Amino acid sequence: MPLHFLLDAQVLARPGETVVLTGAEAHHAAAVRRVRVGEEVTVGDGHGAWLTGKCESVAPREVVVRIDARTDVARPAPRVVLVQALAKGDRDELAVQAATELGVDEIVPWQAARSVSRWDAAKAAKGRARWATIVREAAKQAHRAWVPEVGELATTKQLVQRIGERAASAFVLEPTGQERLTTVPLDGAGSRDIVLVVGPEGGVAPEELQAFADAGARLVRLGETVLRTSTAGPAALAIVNAALGRW
Repeated sequence: MPLHFLLDAQVLARPGETVVLTGAEAHHAAAVRRVRVGEEVTVGDGHGAWLTGKCESVAPREVVVRIDARTDVARPAPRVVLVQALAKGDRDELAVQAATELGVDEIVPWQAARSVSRWDAAKAAKGRARWATIVREAAKQAHRAWVPEVGELATTKQLVQRIGERAASAFVLEPTGQERLTTVPLDGAGSRDIVLVVGPEGGVAPEELQAFADAGARLVRLGETVLRTSTAGPAALAIVNAALGRW
């Protein structure tokens, strides 16, 4: 499979034209991946454009690719959104990386009541940027035409409002849930989101579970074991992908 690279802006170029990798992406292509003149690569913009072409010139500061073919990939519908509670260490970042590889369409950081990690305004900006970097690199590795969005840090109140307004289905991953995620119906049509909510290490607090349930979310479990916050979201995404026919 050809190496894949990402541009920082939407691409309008067509076959016969060129696109240019610059900055860190050019350095990565030339110095790290060691692409050569004449080598076939793919280039995306993270917004559905998928270009195939051959390297016309290669230098650490600039890589020029002559386009042979272009495909415009439609945005996935419905969108699958992962609400990931902040977690200590790198567990939330592991979840973000795996979820991106598995096809999530948006990731929303959640300041849950039991989150050990706490983001103030400065940390929220830095943390969101860090998650966006992880998402970009994971999307590139996975050869995704659409790079997932990383939303702003959300409170429980904000999530409850969003679920009520924008979600076709919302599921809180909860070991005590009476339903299994594998048995609940998914709305695979339309423009409203499918939302998966993952709590922190200590789980979702009772008052949060109630608030989500009141908003129409269903409390579901993945099995008989309790998964870490870093693995619950990716495991649920695999189930959703299969149910929607994406796998």
